[in-house]
Amino acid sequence: MGLISWIVFGLIAGALAKWIMPGKDPGGIFITIGIGIVGAIIGGFIGSFLGLGGVTGFNLKSFFIAVGGALILLYAYRQFKK
Repeated sequence: MGLISWIVFGLIAGALAKWIMPGKDPGGIFITIGIGIVGAIIGGFIGSFLGLGGVTGFNLKSFFIAVGGALILLYAYRQFKK
């Protein structure tokens, strides 16, 4: 995937993670994009480790892996900011 694709994918995954786990978080769209992109990377590592595969492009499996990673990262971010 190209850079623009990762940004769009990260924005969507990060926004969905914030929608699933609402709360008061500092930062705006850039933090959401960052959480989504890094969450996709984390989700890809975890998915590969568990044998589920990684984030390979715009498909449903990659999307769920990216959102799962973004949820993990958002939870860790909130625990760290306490």
